[in-house]
Amino acid sequence: MQAVVLAGGRCSRFWPLNKRHKTLLKIMGKPLIFYTIDGLRKLGIKEVIVVQGVKKEIEKELKKYRLAGLKIQYVVQAKPKGMGNALWQARNLIKGQFLVLNAERVDIEEIISNLKSQMSGLKGLLFGQKTENPQLYGMARIKGDRILGIVEKPKKGKEPSNIKVIGVYLLEPKFFNFYQKVKKSQYDFEHALSCYVKKNYVRIKILKKSEKETLSLKYPWHLFQVQRYLFDKFLRKKIENSAKIAKNAIVKGNVYIGRNVKIFEGAVVKGPCYIGDNSVIGNNCLIREYVDLEKNCLVGAMAEVSRSIFQEDVHCHSGYFGDSIFGRGCRLGAGTITANVRIDRKEIRSGVKTGLRSLGAICGEDTKTGIHCSFMPGTLVGPGSQIYPQTLVKGNIGR
Repeated sequence: MQAVVLAGGRCSRFWPLNKRHKTLLKIMGKPLIFYTIDGLRKLGIKEVIVVQGVKKEIEKELKKYRLAGLKIQYVVQAKPKGMGNALWQARNLIKGQFLVLNAERVDIEEIISNLKSQMSGLKGLLFGQKTENPQLYGMARIKGDRILGIVEKPKKGKEPSNIKVIGVYLLEPKFFNFYQKVKKSQYDFEHALSCYVKKNYVRIKILKKSEKETLSLKYPWHLFQVQRYLFDKFLRKKIENSAKIAKNAIVKGNVYIGRNVKIFEGAVVKGPCYIGDNSVIGNNCLIREYVDLEKNCLVGAMAEVSRSIFQEDVHCHSGYFGDSIFGRGCRLGAGTITANVRIDRKEIRSGVKTGLRSLGAICGEDTKTGIHCSFMPGTLVGPGSQIYPQTLVKGNIGR
């Protein structure tokens, strides 16, 4: 069986972390798309077709990693015209029954593993799960174990069911015959799929309540959920030999410390945490609870970082960084504070509902702040922004 991995879209809802494709964001030193493709490899799939954008950033990044026994081919989607158009670019490489999935599907191994032996000979198979937020997803119209159609992001009260389609599809090449006939639009894949399931008996597998909810990566704060999943599954305690840790520094719990890392006197690191190669943790810092620091990061003296994600080459000094994400190359002046909880403890909004009561700042690549800047909960800052010293930042800026 082949798999088609879709990684060619604009990721517009993932602003301000969408300067590159969202699956090139890294957790524990590897891009998200690596975990997706490695999951397919572990399922026994031998051939993967990746649909990417014209800059070919996915191809350039994946070539840095070893995926033994897997053949990867790349095709380009010239313009981000939706999922159907992306899949269409791969049609000439597809030989038979194939899987289609989005590149952020890092939990694909768990979704498919118990059903692999049942897939042979099926006209199609989709996967669904109950949701309380149907307006965010494609919702399934079903009868028994058969899917009859998909309604994309229905309005409240118009939902065909409470089952969302989770973005993993088993199809046959004749699906393209149906795709050719539908009117082309952003949701032409869903329209073609609805036509296909009317003519063919396509099953839907609804994940049970006992199974973990599948991961979503629609908005940038969803990266926290993905990070926790990957930490819990893959993070292993290890300190590389070249790391230098002061005698009175404390490293406790499940912590990975990479090559040439320096941890200075008085610092405390409480896992689960990942500290990438060549990073520096200054005097009397506190790093705790699901912190991911990619390579070449600097956390200066007297800083606290909790439940946050720093991409490569992020530097900060004294201050507090909680439930926050910083893109590559950010520079955060001394005394920077990210407020991560509303004073009334209610849900934080960031243009839309987040479903979170703890959320700090999310800053795009190369954001720079002066000293003593403060971020209100749920603040989003566009890439390349420069923030003047002693500024109170709130809302969405730099878009």
